[in-house]
Amino acid sequence: MQFLTTTATTQGYMSLFFTLGLMIVLLYFMIYRPQKKQEKKDAEMRKNLEIGDQVTTIGGVIGRVVAIKDDSFVLETGSDRVKIRFTKTAIGAVEKLNMDDAPAKK
Repeated sequence: MQFLTTTATTQGYMSLFFTLGLMIVLLYFMIYRPQKKQEKKDAEMRKNLEIGDQVTTIGGVIGRVVAIKDDSFVLETGSDRVKIRFTKTAIGAVEKLNMDDAPAKK
């Protein structure tokens, strides 16, 4: 009878470890991996920032980039041309300046 109890306990532990391992794999594919993809996408967006791009910050400030330094940029907002310095980590979204649609100057 001792053998049956040991086997049942061992199978219970194996089932528990299998379930725990499956949960860890699911968490990796549902949480960690998409987060890393988003971080890479955000880093690429910050790296490709150019003067003239329209930027929306995570605080909701919208304006055009007028200067870029190492880890910061200057944003010009509104018609009164207010200039505010932000760190690049404050960028929420970037709309690229499209020069292809601009009318030709004479």
